[in-house]
Amino acid sequence: MKLSILMPVYNERRTLPVIVSKVLSQPVQGIDVFEIIVVDDGSTDGSTAVIQALAASHPDTIKPIFFHQNQGKGAAISAAIKAASGDVAIIQDADLEYDPADYPSLLSPILDGTADVVYGSRFMVRGHRRVLFFRHALGNRLLTFISNIFTDFYLTDMETGYKAFRLHVMKTIPLRSRRFGIEPEITAKVAKRKLRVYEVPIAYRGRTYAEGKKIRWGDGVQALYVILKYWLIDDMFEGDYGHLDLIDLERAPNFTAWALDSVKRYLGETVLEVGAGIGNNVRALMAFSNVIATDRNEDYLRILRNAFENVPYVSVHQWDVTQAPPLTLPVASCIFCSNVLEHIANDQVALQNMRSFLEPDGVLILIVPQGQWLYCSLDIAVDHCRRYDRDGLGHLLESNGYVVDKLFSFNKVGLLGWILRGKLMRNKELGRLNLKLFNVMVPVLRVIDGLLPWQGLSLVAVARKSPSVAAGVGHDHGDLESRALAGETRAGLALGKNS
Repeated sequence: MKLSILMPVYNERRTLPVIVSKVLSQPVQGIDVFEIIVVDDGSTDGSTAVIQALAASHPDTIKPIFFHQNQGKGAAISAAIKAASGDVAIIQDADLEYDPADYPSLLSPILDGTADVVYGSRFMVRGHRRVLFFRHALGNRLLTFISNIFTDFYLTDMETGYKAFRLHVMKTIPLRSRRFGIEPEITAKVAKRKLRVYEVPIAYRGRTYAEGKKIRWGDGVQALYVILKYWLIDDMFEGDYGHLDLIDLERAPNFTAWALDSVKRYLGETVLEVGAGIGNNVRALMAFSNVIATDRNEDYLRILRNAFENVPYVSVHQWDVTQAPPLTLPVASCIFCSNVLEHIANDQVALQNMRSFLEPDGVLILIVPQGQWLYCSLDIAVDHCRRYDRDGLGHLLESNGYVVDKLFSFNKVGLLGWILRGKLMRNKELGRLNLKLFNVMVPVLRVIDGLLPWQGLSLVAVARKSPSVAAGVGHDHGDLESRALAGETRAGLALGKNS
């Protein structure tokens, strides 16, 4: 296990050798090797020469980065994260306010697998704390309070400079703030990513402005702006890590609940989700059943494994539904496939592979976009191969070894919006604001949906595996009954450690 210390430096010539010495001499159980990424943020007091000397003395441990001009603490932390190569990381200021002796406490929740991010709180009772600046402390508590309102966290110290995190997760989060707005930005994005956050008490030796403290009242105003900005903006993934339409749907949990409420009575004790993405449906399904989350995309799998690593009733497996199910994957009594089939060029092969995976009389719950006549720019933008009609979907299921129990549509008002934005305006995205407004309106839409005379935007099929019909096309998966029996002996795998 490798620990990366991320150290932003701006004019800390006097304290820098001391803090580096403390870091180098601090043992942490469970950490085998560590590195210190020191970022000189355009220092003018001689810190640059000190960093160069330290790096020359410890060439295997200290990795320096030099900015020619001061860019701010946020910029320095962002550069350090990109350069770091550890498994876990801690932000360590170059002054003496935070003590490396707290590393074991900060890292413990991460090393034991229960946390993704840990905040070191200056306001939780522990050890000693230098008494300084009532108004400054009051400002910190106020900013924490406001941040908590928007993130729905219950932190005691959002502005703490001591944050530890799993590095590979933080590398996937874009950080835009250049100065001290980095603290509320990290908090806002960690909250939206639904990462597991813990807080531990730390010792704190604050310093005066004469001793080099740099934060000013204007940074507090900026923090308020950042809190509001990243509550409105869903800027959670670096680059194309995670597809934007899945991130957008994360903002519509009421719609997800509506879709699941219509089929929850068909869910079995264990449900396998095909195409789980970043886990939007998994979080809802796990309220009713044990969940086997599958996807073919390695980026999504990393997100899923991280999110559900210590949830005993959720397991994560790789499966491309256009390929035969791997033998390591146990069979299921229910498969849930929501808004996946329309992305697959050969949907018959996918249905046959899902059928071979179901137990005898197992249930497939399928949600697809309805109405080929509605195919438009929005479908093209999200890579839909097709939309489905009621009769065509029923025939497709029956010809591939299923007996359809129920076929119905929902979200009739959504159809009007799809026509307006996709067919008439030819937009290429629904828009996050529209999704948020739609999410707020879902309780009303559910009430009026049954009163409207036209078909809905989504089509839902509940179908059972026909025991007397063998799918005529696709892979030969052998004796299905034997496979089901073998799957029972591997049932522990589905609900055990994520594969």
